[in-house]
Amino acid sequence: MDRVTIRKAAESDADAILEVYEASRRYMRATGNLTQWSDGYPARADVMADIAAGNCYVGLVGEEIVMAFAFIIGDDATYRIIEQGSWLDDRPYGTIHRLGSTGRQGGMLAACVEFCFTKIDNLRLDTHSDNRPMLEAVGRLGFERCGIIYCRDGSPRIAFQKRKTKIERNSISDKLY
Repeated sequence: MDRVTIRKAAESDADAILEVYEASRRYMRATGNLTQWSDGYPARADVMADIAAGNCYVGLVGEEIVMAFAFIIGDDATYRIIEQGSWLDDRPYGTIHRLGSTGRQGGMLAACVEFCFTKIDNLRLDTHSDNRPMLEAVGRLGFERCGIIYCRDGSPRIAFQKRKTKIERNSISDKLY
C-alpha cells in the first residue's frame, strides 16, 4: 500500500474532491447503501464552505488526491442530542465528516483517524446504517457505538466515538504529516 499524505485542501482541489465524492457515491450504491449522499451531496457548495472554513483535507498518493474529508474540532450541533445511548465523555472532540475515497487503495479511514489524532485525542463520527463498509471499518479501528444522532434533514445516523490510547499516542507521535 502506498503512503498517504494529508494536507489542507485548497480551492484548486475542488474538482478533484468532487470526483472523490462521486466515486464514493458509486461505491456506496454498489455495496447496498442506496440513500446516503443522495441528490449530489456533498456538492461544490459544501466543499467550498469546508475549504473556506479551513476544515477540508485531502489525502494524496504522490500527487493524486485519493481521499477527502472534513475535520472540525469543537461542538457539532447534530451531536448535542443522542438517542439509544450516550457519548463516552463530554471532553472536547473533533468530528470527521464527508469522508470519501477514490477506492484506489484501502485504509483511508485509518489514515484519516491517524491524522486527526495528531490534532485532538477524542474523535466522533457518524454513518448511515446501510454503509456496511464504513461500519466494518470503524469497528476494526476500535470506535465505540454510542447511539443514534440525527442529521439536519432529520435522517438518523449511527454515532461513534474513539479516544486515543496511550499506544496510539506513542505511535502517532513518531509520524509526521
